[in-house]
Amino acid sequence: MMTISCLLLSAVASVTAALSQFDQQPQVAQANQFFQLLDKEEFTDERIQFNSNVPKDSLCQQVWYWAAEWYYDQQQYEQAAGYGKKALPLFRYDNDDKAGCLNILGCIYVRMGDIQHAVEYAKECLRIDMKSGDDDRISSSMNTVAGIYMAGHQPKEAEQYILGALEHAAKVNNPARKAVIMGMASEIYHSLSDDEKALSYAEQAYEIDSQLKREPQASIRLSQKASALLGLHRYQEAETIYRKIIPVLKQTGDYHSYAIALNRLGMSLLCQERQQEAIPYYQEAAMLFSKMGDLYNEIHSNRGLYESYWKLNPDSAKIALDRFDLLKDSLYKQSTAESLARYNAEFDNDQLLQENEEVRAAHQRTIVLAIIVILLLVVLGWWYIRRVHQKEKEHVEALMREIELLRKVSKVDHGDGSGDPSPTGGCDHQNRPHDPQVPDEDRRFLMRVVEVVNDRMPSGQISVEQIASDLNMSAQTFRRRLQSAAGETPKAFVSAIQMEKASKLLKEHLDLPILQVASQCGFEESSSFAHTFKRIFGMSPKQYREQ
Repeated sequence: MMTISCLLLSAVASVTAALSQFDQQPQVAQANQFFQLLDKEEFTDERIQFNSNVPKDSLCQQVWYWAAEWYYDQQQYEQAAGYGKKALPLFRYDNDDKAGCLNILGCIYVRMGDIQHAVEYAKECLRIDMKSGDDDRISSSMNTVAGIYMAGHQPKEAEQYILGALEHAAKVNNPARKAVIMGMASEIYHSLSDDEKALSYAEQAYEIDSQLKREPQASIRLSQKASALLGLHRYQEAETIYRKIIPVLKQTGDYHSYAIALNRLGMSLLCQERQQEAIPYYQEAAMLFSKMGDLYNEIHSNRGLYESYWKLNPDSAKIALDRFDLLKDSLYKQSTAESLARYNAEFDNDQLLQENEEVRAAHQRTIVLAIIVILLLVVLGWWYIRRVHQKEKEHVEALMREIELLRKVSKVDHGDGSGDPSPTGGCDHQNRPHDPQVPDEDRRFLMRVVEVVNDRMPSGQISVEQIASDLNMSAQTFRRRLQSAAGETPKAFVSAIQMEKASKLLKEHLDLPILQVASQCGFEESSSFAHTFKRIFGMSPKQYREQ
């Protein structure tokens, strides 16, 4: 379907092999090998690693959930769904983790065109988020349900959820979330033929993403704006936007949005009676949708080809029309089969209820034993998580002290401070930035890294590649240089800088809202900031400030 680099193919093959080994032998070593590969690809926020005492269910839960996330990111939806469904029963409580698993399953089934199952998973996720009372999470889940109804071509059902999402989003300061929801609102009102409202929402969303310097997201907003312009018959304006964003969508790897944009560029050209120019765009879109298994959008591609060829080449027009009819019949049969399956499920409902009563009676005999086993697993899981978090906390706190000492050394070197640069506390002094044996060149390099990260944090653009670019290095060279100078990975070093700044802002600026602290420290989501902060400091940002 597309040209993929050898490195990406190698990564996919390695992860697939590691998952196969785990499925055959679900043990700690195989799980750690899988998460080591994800960490190497910077797919997880931090390295996940288990010790030998972790229960098998916990291992399977985490490996299968992250396998679903990985395959979804690789656009391999069948594999993603398989792992997501295996992981879900292992999330036994209504919490953030279970909601996350339900959410990814909803997204997977949307991509597979199975709207019925997608809605079921997404609504269950929304139920859990509603119980939490977290407006940010609720707005996100309502937006997901709205998006699924849109994928199922039910914009009126989607409208009620998107209005609810906008209402909850207005209660929190999360501009990135508002942009996503406004973009979905634009798509919904475009489907409802209210293109003036669709254009307004798309422009507001584009403005937010542009201010946040989120270029891929801004391209999606422009695509939504162009759709509204098509609905308003402003074809040349729409064409200009599509030509601008199509290379960006292809470069970022969002091939589904890329294919949709190709279809719509073809439509804008067709509406201007430029049939010959429209043909290659419809052809490429049809090929992409065919390989994705997206029947609905492939139908639109072939209809566009038929209309483009109609006056130019009758034979080619007939081929496109035949393909259109074949796809339409397939879509009809698929919908009919789904309806029949739902009817059979309802018809057999009474029999299933009777069987469930018998099963329930048998299950009651094992409840006591199950409760004991669950309690043991909970205690073991709590002990393990607490131990891992304590080690991470100590490591990051040590790094924060090293960075602070690095600043003192830098001030002394420049003659603008008189503090004692000698180390304090129980840190390992070997190969640390303040050690007198460490070359001045390394200290200057580390201080430069700190400055670059601090400059980039408010924009949230603190990836290894972006930091390395500011230092005029390749990402690989930057990793080696930082390892040599500080003995640390970029992820750990950047996290320490973020947490050091967060602690200072919370202590020194008592009136600064937590959401703004998170934003200034490079976190797009306040929930992600709170989770990371609590893991390091053992308390929420609010509790830390109060103490």
